[in-house]
Amino acid sequence: MNKFWTVLSHTYMTRLKSKAFIITTLIVLLFIVALANLPSIIDTFTGKDGADQIAVIDESNELLEVLSESVAELDESIDLIPFKGTEEEGKEAVREEEFSGFLVLYLDEQKLPAATYYENSAVSSWLEMMIQQQLQQIKVETAMKQAGVDEVTFAAIQEDVTFEKIALDEAAKTDEELDQTRGIVYIMLFVLYMAVVVYGQMIATDVATEKSSRVMEILISSASPVTHMFAKIIGIALLGLTQIVLIFIVGYNLILTKSQEFTGDFFEVFGFDTISLNIYFYAILFFILGYLLYATIAAMLGSLVSRVEDVQYLLMPMIFLVMIAFFIAIFGLGMPEAKFITITSFIPFFSPMIMFLRVGMLDVPVWQVITSIGLLVMTIVLLAILGARIYKGGVLMYGASRSLKDFKKAFMLSKKN
Repeated sequence: MNKFWTVLSHTYMTRLKSKAFIITTLIVLLFIVALANLPSIIDTFTGKDGADQIAVIDESNELLEVLSESVAELDESIDLIPFKGTEEEGKEAVREEEFSGFLVLYLDEQKLPAATYYENSAVSSWLEMMIQQQLQQIKVETAMKQAGVDEVTFAAIQEDVTFEKIALDEAAKTDEELDQTRGIVYIMLFVLYMAVVVYGQMIATDVATEKSSRVMEILISSASPVTHMFAKIIGIALLGLTQIVLIFIVGYNLILTKSQEFTGDFFEVFGFDTISLNIYFYAILFFILGYLLYATIAAMLGSLVSRVEDVQYLLMPMIFLVMIAFFIAIFGLGMPEAKFITITSFIPFFSPMIMFLRVGMLDVPVWQVITSIGLLVMTIVLLAILGARIYKGGVLMYGASRSLKDFKKAFMLSKKN
């Protein structure tokens, strides 16, 4: 047991002190900080330090006041300013960047609102779309009045149709509950995907590095291959946990530094304040099982190569499995009750993501959850047994190795030792 902890602590501390880990963690943390302050950064680079001012010539003498009120209700930072000059002077003012845009309002042949908008950019902007939307609303109201429709009737026409969905299954979740759960499920899927790809590759690279430096013979002589493999897996797992905790602490502190309204909206959107503890339990459980499954495969594959350059090539089948599981789960966010989602949730290589998706968004029978977890645990145990044999022979194999056919060679070599 002492050898296990020695290898584990060596793996953890070596990676923790490495420049790659420190730089990667700092980049991620800086990205989170930048994301939290994105509006301020955008304003800094765009030079936007005040309201958007739009020059307006109102040829109808009646549209500007109504449009100004409508725009102000939507965005108070936009000012519609009456322009006293000619159209050419208004265009030139926009070219000189005195105004964000220039708007000419008039009534068409049917006495309905119309407009011409001038802006430096040829690409549709928020200002253009917003003004067009508000003018469209004014046009509809004007047309209804011309048709003799009173305000009460017009308001009734604009109201959304009364449509209520009632699930006959009393255990079924409401749309609101599904939307809230979808946030935490999406985050879990993304974190699991990144953890498997990044830390799985890290395990394989670590094994290949030790083989290429010829230090593997010393390690294997002092500790059994099985001890060495699982010490690597758990050591990298603790490293990943350290990185995730740091990211969580920084992200959570940034949320707390914002206003209470932002914090409430954030937790409400992602459902953190309403999700039951069972979801968090299953998130941790499937995350651990998913990591152990793919980490075992990564360590086994890493033992087959002698050069770090070959690691990525040999890991491609595993990465494809993770990608398939991830994309199926993302599709399942919109259709969690689909038949193929149910079937793939029992496939061990997919179940960490897809069964968690079903548990989070549906009322899944307990026997299905237990069956999926049981199959997943059995697969991990079988892969651990097989992986230990492959690892035992693989770490002693040197030379070019870019084919999965080397499994047999490693397995036969393990029987001789």
